[in-house]
Amino acid sequence: MKRTIVATVNNTSGVMNRITGLFARRQFNIDSITVGMTENPSVSRMTFVVSVDNQRGLDQVIKQLNKQVDVLKVRDITDDATVERELALVKVVAAPQHRGEISALAEPFRASIIDVGRESITLQVTGDQQKVEALIDLLKPYGIKELARTGITAFKRGTKKSDLETPKYSIIH
Repeated sequence: MKRTIVATVNNTSGVMNRITGLFARRQFNIDSITVGMTENPSVSRMTFVVSVDNQRGLDQVIKQLNKQVDVLKVRDITDDATVERELALVKVVAAPQHRGEISALAEPFRASIIDVGRESITLQVTGDQQKVEALIDLLKPYGIKELARTGITAFKRGTKKSDLETPKYSIIH
């Protein structure tokens, strides 16, 4: 089963290595990982999509993550209402006579053409994983030269008043 885990961590050197090491020691495959600074430059947000065999092992990893000095908060948001997005850059073989077709395919996905070469077009698409996959599948017959994907970044939806009032992390000085 796939689980989406979100962690806020101190933005310091070596944190990602220590955290991914915990997953590796438990033999959990990380399907995707995204890491980036939050609105606070001293805090980073990590989003993992992991494949796990059982909930017990995952619970153990979350407990171990919470014990790490640089970890501020860890949550499994798989079963929560979330907003998820992924970014993909896709370079497609595109002879001049096919560029109009490729552009027409990209339009319903709100994908952007961000680079045009003599024999290729590079598209940018953002959305949920299914949307990204669907566009990639439609572009495959043209020939994909390169593909880069960020992996999933996710937030828990903020629907309750208390979500706005409760801080998501605390800053340690």
